[in-house]
Amino acid sequence: MEIKEMIESKYSTWHHPYKPAATYNKKVAYFSMEFGIDQALKIYSGGLGFLAGSHMRSGYELKQNMIGIGMLWKYGYYDQARNEDQTLRTDFVEKTYNFLEDTGIEVEVKLHDNPHVKVRAYVLKPEIFGTVPIYLLSTDVEGNDFLSRTITNHLYDANEVTRVSQSIVLGIGGAKVIEALGGADVYHLNEGHALPAFYYLKDHGVKKNQLVFTTHTPEKAGNEERDARHLNRCGFFGRTYSEEELGKEMVNNGMINYTVAALRMAKKANAVSKLHAKVSRVMWKEYDRTCSIVPITNSQNQKFWMDSTVEKAWKKKNAKTYQKRKQELKKDLFSEVVNQTEKLFDPEVLTFVWARRFAGYKRADLLLHDLERFEKMLTNAKYPVQIIWAGKPYPMDYYAIDIFNHLVNFSKQYPNLAVLVGYEIDLSRQLKCGSDVWLNTPRITREASGTSGMTAAMNGSVNVSINDGWIPEFGKNGKNCFVLPEVDPNLPYWEQDRMDAENLYEMLENEVIPTYYDKPEKWQQIVFKGMDDVIPEFTSARMAAEYYEKMFK
Repeated sequence: MEIKEMIESKYSTWHHPYKPAATYNKKVAYFSMEFGIDQALKIYSGGLGFLAGSHMRSGYELKQNMIGIGMLWKYGYYDQARNEDQTLRTDFVEKTYNFLEDTGIEVEVKLHDNPHVKVRAYVLKPEIFGTVPIYLLSTDVEGNDFLSRTITNHLYDANEVTRVSQSIVLGIGGAKVIEALGGADVYHLNEGHALPAFYYLKDHGVKKNQLVFTTHTPEKAGNEERDARHLNRCGFFGRTYSEEELGKEMVNNGMINYTVAALRMAKKANAVSKLHAKVSRVMWKEYDRTCSIVPITNSQNQKFWMDSTVEKAWKKKNAKTYQKRKQELKKDLFSEVVNQTEKLFDPEVLTFVWARRFAGYKRADLLLHDLERFEKMLTNAKYPVQIIWAGKPYPMDYYAIDIFNHLVNFSKQYPNLAVLVGYEIDLSRQLKCGSDVWLNTPRITREASGTSGMTAAMNGSVNVSINDGWIPEFGKNGKNCFVLPEVDPNLPYWEQDRMDAENLYEMLENEVIPTYYDKPEKWQQIVFKGMDDVIPEFTSARMAAEYYEKMFK
């Protein structure tokens, strides 16, 4: 395929510093709205980005013939800071990434009434952070009008027209950049954000058996749905669709559902855990012409996330070395706690962490359901505990922000509670390494995977979790983690929350906390068993290989 926009450059062909392994020789282009690669590259919001980043790292380690296609967000997601009263403040600070290289590839996309919006591709070369090459797109290009230049300002921009434009830039702009690089054998959408790529590629001779799709969330809000005619005016389909063509794409009274459309165009799709695959099949069963959905459970990169001393201690099953290192890691984390909150945490005390993207269904405040019972736990001199919360709400999700701020204000009353800001890759690693217990409390069936618990387990943090996402594939209650009894997901939310909170208190009071203090040898067995069972099954080396086996062949 030839395109007028292509500019000759040294990156006008696929550029790997290695010869791809024979098993992974097929050329795969991996589209993702966010990549969590390194603390220094702030183009992610949370789990989807962490997952994509681990995939790119493992692709490099396995010598896979893959490239990433993403967006160069000028202001990232946001910088999480505090107001004067310690509540959440969202800052938007311009980022300058001197380690990215301009490829010289510039393409054009049609957006709304502007047929010539320029999209520039920058490359993150493999030697920078140990990933496959990742091409990041920007519309902040000389020659674009002011509005066009702002499209790549903010990840998940709150303005609907801007969000649609972002999908077109990633999808169609990304597809054209791949053409400039010589084309791919397989085009993989990591979530539906880049859906316009499928429409464009289909019109330009790419076959159905070259298109694959990953669905990530059972949450309705995570499966975008927009008015079909509006998308047509925006240039979403790569050309103007006729009413007849549009009618074939519409669902739910004139809408385009990104997930349904991707499921119809792809040869195969995957969900991100075995349970999520079952939930997804039920979610989309009413729609015709959709492809099969297989499970490929999300995983994380062991080399990047696991502390090397902890790894050595685990391999030798050396409890003494492990415990010494754990104390050091707790002290590292607690230096951040005192820096942010002026509270001195004790490395000898059992430390719980709840840390992930803040969203209502994840229930960061579940421990506060019965305040009297929770306060007894907080003030128990025999069995002391410390609890840390961290995570980023979406900057316009005022319900989640309210939960975050409520936790901030509540924690002011207690010396053993802390809420941290600046939840990005570095703090995430500190929390996973420095915690004794990793809390996971979503409403059941609503967490597609939940990979944070995997990297916590790699570092000896014991999962205490709802039996959702990846946990049913991993959890052996009382042996490698602690799993709460399942409640009926069809019950009213308030009833689910009441039952889950009671089960959580029971488990913490009668099992988790007494085991840590009264049976340290058993606790250590649980720690090491968790590491045994998370590696290699929940490492992204397994996952990246499985994508080639199940999706790309």
